[in-house]
Amino acid sequence: MKVVDAMNPRVIVVTPDTTLRECVTLLREKKISGVPVVDGDELVGMITENDILKLLEIPEHKGYWLPSPLEVIEVPVREIIERLELRESITEDVGEWRIERIMKQPVHTVDATADVETASEHMIRHKINRLPVVDDAGVLIGIITRGDIIKAIAQGT
Repeated sequence: MKVVDAMNPRVIVVTPDTTLRECVTLLREKKISGVPVVDGDELVGMITENDILKLLEIPEHKGYWLPSPLEVIEVPVREIIERLELRESITEDVGEWRIERIMKQPVHTVDATADVETASEHMIRHKINRLPVVDDAGVLIGIITRGDIIKAIAQGT
């Protein structure tokens, strides 16, 4: 079975200038978990729920130390600075960030004439859930997800 037989030709996309807020709204409304980012006809990136969730990560402190007598005074000051930096990072309106700031590049793609097995192996190897489908000229013509592959196998197409 070929990718073209299982892919969705109606691709929902965003542009590099799309805001994160607009992208999140689109993902929610369309009930999808990721979209290709295009600039005109050129595929320039991918953005997924996982990329967005990574923005919520707070860096962990690595390791522990026993303070010296001089550090006993420095520790409360350091904690105050870290809290101020955290508060500043939280109050920044990430919803207005442009997608180009966090999109994944380069984009893993698959040719429409490739076997579904090839697309599946590519997804597993790169730990991704979707692949933009491109034609011989590299133009985006569809998207294939893990769900599309499972559905195609179940239907026997």
